[in-house]
Amino acid sequence: MPDLRLAGLAVAAWLAALAGLHSTVTASATLAAVAAGLALLTGAHLCGLIGRPAGPVRRYGWIAVAVLLGVVCGATATAARLAVRDAAPVRALVTERTLVTAELVVRDDPRPIRGAAGRPATLLLVSADLTRLTDPAGRRVTGTVRGLVLASDPAWRTLLPGQRVTAKGRLSAPRGGDLTAAVLSVTGPPTRHGPAPWPQRAAGALRAGLQRACAPLPDAPGGLLPGLVVGDTSRLPPEVEEDFRATGMTHLNAVSGSNVAIVVGAVLLLARWARAGPRTAAALCVLALVGFVILVRPSPSVVRAAAMGAIGLAALATGRTRAALPALAAAVTVLVLVDPELAGDPGFALSVCATGGLLLLAPGWRDGLRRRGVPPGLAEALAVPAAAQLACGPVIAGISGTVSLVAVPANLLAVPVVAPATVLGVLAAVLSPVWPAGAEFAAWLASWPARWLVTVAGQGARLPAGTVPWPGGVTGALLLAAVSVALLVAVRRPVLRRLVAVVVVAVVLGALPVRLLAAGWPPPGWVIVACAVGQGDAVVLPVAAGRAVVVDAGPDPSGVDGCLRRLGVREVSLLVVSHFHADHVGGVAGVFRGRRVAAVATPQWSEPPYGVAQVRDAAREGGAPLAPVQAGWRWRAGAVELTAIGPPYPLRGSRSDPNNNSLVLAATVRGVRILLPGDAETEEQRALLETVPAAAIRADVLKVAHHGSAYQDPEFLVAVRPAVALVCVGVDNDYGHPNPGLLDRLTRTGARVLRTDTDGDVAAVRAGGGLAVVARGTGPGRR
Repeated sequence: MPDLRLAGLAVAAWLAALAGLHSTVTASATLAAVAAGLALLTGAHLCGLIGRPAGPVRRYGWIAVAVLLGVVCGATATAARLAVRDAAPVRALVTERTLVTAELVVRDDPRPIRGAAGRPATLLLVSADLTRLTDPAGRRVTGTVRGLVLASDPAWRTLLPGQRVTAKGRLSAPRGGDLTAAVLSVTGPPTRHGPAPWPQRAAGALRAGLQRACAPLPDAPGGLLPGLVVGDTSRLPPEVEEDFRATGMTHLNAVSGSNVAIVVGAVLLLARWARAGPRTAAALCVLALVGFVILVRPSPSVVRAAAMGAIGLAALATGRTRAALPALAAAVTVLVLVDPELAGDPGFALSVCATGGLLLLAPGWRDGLRRRGVPPGLAEALAVPAAAQLACGPVIAGISGTVSLVAVPANLLAVPVVAPATVLGVLAAVLSPVWPAGAEFAAWLASWPARWLVTVAGQGARLPAGTVPWPGGVTGALLLAAVSVALLVAVRRPVLRRLVAVVVVAVVLGALPVRLLAAGWPPPGWVIVACAVGQGDAVVLPVAAGRAVVVDAGPDPSGVDGCLRRLGVREVSLLVVSHFHADHVGGVAGVFRGRRVAAVATPQWSEPPYGVAQVRDAAREGGAPLAPVQAGWRWRAGAVELTAIGPPYPLRGSRSDPNNNSLVLAATVRGVRILLPGDAETEEQRALLETVPAAAIRADVLKVAHHGSAYQDPEFLVAVRPAVALVCVGVDNDYGHPNPGLLDRLTRTGARVLRTDTDGDVAAVRAGGGLAVVARGTGPGRR
């Protein structure tokens, strides 16, 4: 039996810290005080100071004490950090949205973020410690608090962790749920105060050397290799990144405990080949671990991964493999107490679950396979990824709301090549400063296993029914965890094992082929699909098999690209941009990804400038002609006929001129009339009512304008009289979309309303003489 004595302490500290992040200082302190009192009373009872404990109480009572002490430690540590986060001077500046001069220390690598509506796609997010804030009146607030910097200047991209800088910006409130005290929005470059610490500079030199060694390689393996080795995905093609996400292989592109295990394992093999003793081998592994942390930059995520990898070293040094699980529990406890924010970090949960699966499940599965005649190496290769995937499954399901059916086989196929690719990549990085030619040769060798990974991810992503829907959030995670535990218990008994095997075979031979053969997506006879791309618009109209018209591209390339892949669109006959806000054009590169785009149509209103430039650049790179169109423009191909009915004239001085100059399209697909008003608000809708014949506005299907905002003209909705209303909107958006009153109005007029935030990709279908609606993964609802 594994040693579980510290497990209660670790889990309790973790859960108490997580609860504290979503509460207040007072609530966390109260929880700690109550748990401390209960621990004291329980300990006194177990020691015989208060009554005489019964046998079972004496046996399990100290586990209860450990749990209560974990609650005390986790709640106390979190309360202390919350007190710093919510300090009155900083809170006052945040509440007033003060313009400040901030002195800060960069905590992690700057990373680009996309998809914020109305913002450029080049926005950078920088995690930092704010050490001094000075307002325009000269008042200073000194003391380290955690912050996030939103920066648009490219000079922020080159900063290294540990670097001290000064910047001017405006403070705003964070979203909560972590230790971030303020968000600092800046437009100018940072002022640097000296270089970064030497470990970060050394890491930067090695990472740059690895990129140079990979430069001669093809884009896919050359961009993947730095991700495998050091988590640098800056050169990774977006389509490869999407394939890895669909097949559950994204963890390979992030530095985790598996990276540490591979590097340390290679050193351990060399030490054993040289007949080194356990302590000598452990010392060499420690040196390799420190060197690897320097290579990939000692950011919080890397330190976390190193801590998980160091657990095996502790077991090796003591000669007790059973000490690994208590070491894991101790590491979790220490990390959560040092940084309570880790309790809410999905990466931390995945690292702990994967390590726990390797310690608790993999050895037994490996030995069971070996007893059944499987060769030792193959048994290890099968047991390790299967155990890690089973342990991480509940966390992944809670985050994504899906369960991947291809993740386990894809990761099994990836296992044989991950280690050689990683070791050769590390060798290329180490050689790059002293022997560039040798580094390029090592990178070329590593590119061959990387090509295999690209192939596995690409083929797996293209399999139909590769994922199945699952409840998201905490409920979904707990449900899958319960199912997993029940299966693990069941397979220990022969009768239950046979029952489980029958159920699994029934699912595979029954439900899965139904999903594959029924061709549930896209549904037969579809005339429009509104893609689930987050807080933005992307609509697809079918021209012919493999060809379609795309109207708007959403905020992010991967979203619209994934939707077009699911629909089997290989060629875009026409891309129409309703207007140039980022939530409609931020994903334009995803439309061109691996597809020919025949032409691009845009509105006459060329604002905002960054959106215009984004569309023009994508069209130029894709070789697609681009032309502005206006009311009266017509286009026809295959089953689709388009007419631009708005804007009837330029509108200026409205609440949002770009929105109210959206290109409004009336489409006819297989006899079904569809109205696509972009983000037209009340002003443009009234202009259409005044200038356009009522018959031109009438439609069977309405793509609801502006994500279902409240800025809709009731008379316009009455004139459209849709049977189906599709709302393109993002989950938990900050704008209050869609407006409940608008949804009620549409429902009262007889429209069937579908939303991409709750239904995913949604389609209207021509079914016999009527119209049906289908949400991806559900059956049709007939009108």
